Amino acid sequence: MQTLTSADGTTIAYVRAGTGPAVVFATGAFNDHTTCADLAALLEPDRTVVTYDRRARGRSGDTAPYAIEREIEDLAAVIDVAGGSAAVFGFSSGGNLALAAAAAGVPVTHLALYEAPFALGTLPARPADLPARLTALIADGRPGDAVALFQTEGVGIPPGVVEQFRSSPAWASLVAIAQSTVYDATVTSVLGVPTPAMRAVDVPTVVITGAQTWPGLPESAAALAALLPHARHVVVPGGADHGIPAEATAAVVRELLA
Repeated sequence: MQTLTSADGTTIAYVRAGTGPAVVFATGAFNDHTTCADLAALLEPDRTVVTYDRRARGRSGDTAPYAIEREIEDLAAVIDVAGGSAAVFGFSSGGNLALAAAAAGVPVTHLALYEAPFALGTLPARPADLPARLTALIADGRPGDAVALFQTEGVGIPPGVVEQFRSSPAWASLVAIAQSTVYDATVTSVLGVPTPAMRAVDVPTVVITGAQTWPGLPESAAALAALLPHARHVVVPGGADHGIPAEATAAVVRELLA
């Protein structure tokens, strides 16, 4: 991995591979640079692909106070090292962030938004006070409870399933990045509905959902595509449990970039 320094001094870790026009991958909650690695590898033969750890996760640092603008600066810095402009693949809350970055003037050439959880169609809005409640739990030394709260109220996983997950070996890795839940909750609540500037983003855009994804996400994606000037909604086979079917998704991204 390599590192860069974002505008506020935060270290951001990234992996760069391939040659050609750049594609940067912005991932979602509990994700790091490995989340989209399989998809990136499929695009690598004729693209520069850059995956990175958003702040407060993986090998990236964090600097208080948090603001969505700081994450937009992080993405802009990654795009800069990728070549100065790039297509952005935004997964889950990374899709909300990617669209906001394009609206803020970051040099984004194309957008591929995979199951970004906008509160459109039948998808409900996240509780506006969720970031504050997560912050309070972490400050009280209860990061595990913060993770559980985000999974139930931020993601919509049934509480019984979350309680079972607490005993799994993977739970500790989520608790280690509990602070990042505050940031994803902020992104998906403050940017839960596209702002006028986000709706005006006119770069070529594809909004993608998996055929077997969670309820509400397909309707949200279709509504988002209808709001944007140059967007279409594509459903790819598979994608159970909010996952990314790499080969089918790579084909859609290649078509977008052709």
